[in-house]
Amino acid sequence: MDRPTTSITTTATFILDANELIRVFTNFLQFDVASGGASAETIRTYWCEAKQYLLWCEANQLQPLTVTRDAIKIYRHHLVQQKYKPATISLKLVTISRMYDAAMEYGLLSQNPVWGVKAPKRRGDPADSITYLTATEASTLLQAPLAKSTPIKVLRDRFLLGLMTLEGVRSMEVYRANVGDIVRSPTGVGITVMSKRQQRVVPLIPDLVDLLDRYLLARRQAKFITTAVTPLFINLHHPRHQIDPDREDRRLSRRGIRFVVDSYLTELNLKHGDGRTLSAHSLRHTAGTLAIQNGASLRQVQDLLGHADPKTTAIYTHIGDRWTNNPALKLGINLNPDEKVMES
Repeated sequence: MDRPTTSITTTATFILDANELIRVFTNFLQFDVASGGASAETIRTYWCEAKQYLLWCEANQLQPLTVTRDAIKIYRHHLVQQKYKPATISLKLVTISRMYDAAMEYGLLSQNPVWGVKAPKRRGDPADSITYLTATEASTLLQAPLAKSTPIKVLRDRFLLGLMTLEGVRSMEVYRANVGDIVRSPTGVGITVMSKRQQRVVPLIPDLVDLLDRYLLARRQAKFITTAVTPLFINLHHPRHQIDPDREDRRLSRRGIRFVVDSYLTELNLKHGDGRTLSAHSLRHTAGTLAIQNGASLRQVQDLLGHADPKTTAIYTHIGDRWTNNPALKLGINLNPDEKVMES
């Protein structure tokens, strides 16, 4: 009779622990992440990772508020066994750590059990995971509209693809951009974009400025709203007659952005081939790679892509030109002097 009682007690304790953690983590996500301005996407990601961890604790009869560092290491091993990549494991551990930071702040714990537990290091050549378009392929992508596209869709898609391929703007930044984020000054035109940790102004080349202006004109002619608070990229399939004049047009979703990119890549036979599969994020890699290959400095590319750490930008120096720009080629040292003697 003792065993069922123990099981019930353990379950009840788990529920109490989990509820307390959920309570403080809810406050943390609302008031502390991104100084209280975390996006719905970020909060959703944190919740998914926290829920996965709490379910693992429940399955292993661990009380979330009494776990040790060794238990966290076991969880890390579990994630490795599940074939998660090091970057994904790092995200999961960071989420759990921040949840326990919240517990400490609210007096539920005196020490964070995740402290000192690091994700596995990434192995292999970092450049192997980078997929990108060559300059010729990028030109093909940006100049070939899909069949049966309306003029406004061609302008929207070409501007979207150009922004991502030439300027390296992330899908999330494209998704969040509003008409009011367009910056016009005597020095040029740009777009203020917001990533997870920072915002920056992306300068537009003249051809992109022309596409932007033509796209906005086409929107107005098609009776779409173009006030400052409306999305820069809209879902053209949303019926205009159902849109409240006081409400912004429906924003092109992140899934919609990926669909647009994949549609063009597939139509042009660029999606798969040569041991690679391209995605929307590949366009950002294309911008970094082509910039480095055409003489841009690491600092310039770092500013363009909005990288906080220059080490992230340095990955693009490893792609494509590591053989042609190998510093050892410039040393002028002959390793086969005997062959020249024999030839003479």
